[in-house]
Amino acid sequence: MSSHDATVEFEYDSTARARLVADSVAREIGEIDDDRSQTTIGRTESTVRLEIDANDTVALRAALNTWFSLVDVAEQTADLADATP
Repeated sequence: MSSHDATVEFEYDSTARARLVADSVAREIGEIDDDRSQTTIGRTESTVRLEIDANDTVALRAALNTWFSLVDVAEQTADLADATP
């Protein structure tokens, strides 16, 4: 499928935080993929890894923007949960 791809890794202070973020965004795998891009997610200890394969640069950019937004929301939500007594 792919003529363009990207791999992004997000490192966290703890395995628990990485697991929380990975589990949060993993729910979207398969839901937002289409015939132009596919994404896989993996986690090793405190690192979350997203691999995106796309047919073209526009689809790759759109997928990257989407996944960066999803990870950002998961991180912000986890921060709010940590700050709540």
